[in-house]
Amino acid sequence: MPKMKTKSSAKKRFKLTASGKIKRKHAFKNHILTKKSKKRKLALTHSTLVHKSDEKNIKAQLRLQ
Repeated sequence: MPKMKTKSSAKKRFKLTASGKIKRKHAFKNHILTKKSKKRKLALTHSTLVHKSDEKNIKAQLRLQ
């Protein structure tokens, strides 16, 4: 049986924290930034945690289960 591989896209987008939660970056900060407010762009800069309901799917993609 072949080796289980991780999804490369998930590997690039998500990181594990020390407590086992999954960290992600915000979307919509790539281009067309002129119409977005400074406050909105600053908020999109910071990373956040993945929602609890999505954790199971992401852990499966990263082969953590």
